[in-house]
Amino acid sequence: MTIRFPLLAVLLGLAVMSWSGGAVADMLIRDPSALARSQPLADEVLVLKSERRLYLLREGEVLRGFDVMLGGQPEGHKEREGDLRTPEGRYLLDFRNRNSDFFLSIRVSYPNTEDRRRAAERGWDPGGQIMIHGLPNDRRYPEHYYLSQDWTEGCIAVADADMIDIWLMTPEMTPIEIRP
Repeated sequence: MTIRFPLLAVLLGLAVMSWSGGAVADMLIRDPSALARSQPLADEVLVLKSERRLYLLREGEVLRGFDVMLGGQPEGHKEREGDLRTPEGRYLLDFRNRNSDFFLSIRVSYPNTEDRRRAAERGWDPGGQIMIHGLPNDRRYPEHYYLSQDWTEGCIAVADADMIDIWLMTPEMTPIEIRP
């Protein structure tokens, strides 16, 4: 898979601008439509947990693929708060936070009605705030730690540069499917 030149130019520009005050980077992060003319937007996100991969799709075709890190107990569907699992199923990317504790974050609409019902039957809190996000802003470990193992509490983590692409290429309310 290759990166289109306009996207590469934008990413290089973001890196340069972030070192010089970040005005252009902030503008693009606040307004993803600024990139829409040079790079197609995804109409679906697919996460394959067993492969540790996230794919941005448009009309079923892969636009980009990224390595991901998952919750500390990645096997199985998230059932409750604190189980360190990443959910499985169909959701939406329903909220963006450019001021999170991680380098950008986009919320996955977990828990859905079925997740809440299953948790309630067991007397559990289903948890929430499942995000796609970059690395922690306040890192306790070297970068390679975060990029080499599952470490989140159930979120889907990616490298910061990959998070920029995901942020810019997914409009709000993009469907996401997370498979085992």
